[in-house]
Amino acid sequence: MLEAHQDIPGFKDLKALDQNGNDISLVQFLGQKLILFFYPKDNTPGCTIESCGFREVSDDFKAINIQIIGISRDSVQKHKNFTKKHNLPFPLIADTESIFCDAFGVIKEKNMFGKKYLGIERSTFLLDERGEIQYVWSKVKIMGHVTEALKISSSIFV
Repeated sequence: MLEAHQDIPGFKDLKALDQNGNDISLVQFLGQKLILFFYPKDNTPGCTIESCGFREVSDDFKAINIQIIGISRDSVQKHKNFTKKHNLPFPLIADTESIFCDAFGVIKEKNMFGKKYLGIERSTFLLDERGEIQYVWSKVKIMGHVTEALKISSSIFV
């Protein structure tokens, strides 16, 4: 997994579709601060809590000029349904080819009911206007994460 101040591999080539089928690349956000939160799957309890948590404080992030972007390997259609159902005001990247996940190193071996598989480790990255990682939250615990992310982001950028 990438750490603060590490270069993002293939930064200029990171591109996928959002929930509306629009091309989204990190390059288009140069000049803006970003919160990128990687989550396992739309419409699961933890991912819904986290996404709705970011929705609830999205105006607070906007106030400090930080754009929120969610990323999972779900399809464009699943993201569209998830966004509509929960009124999410930020882009969700459909990283179906794991381009973003691989670049940030968030795919990890997981174990559920004794079965091992590769999946997204819930992680959040704070990027500055140059696309440089300023802070990383790995193995995110859902409860309190969004509040902590806002607090730390505010302290770094204000």
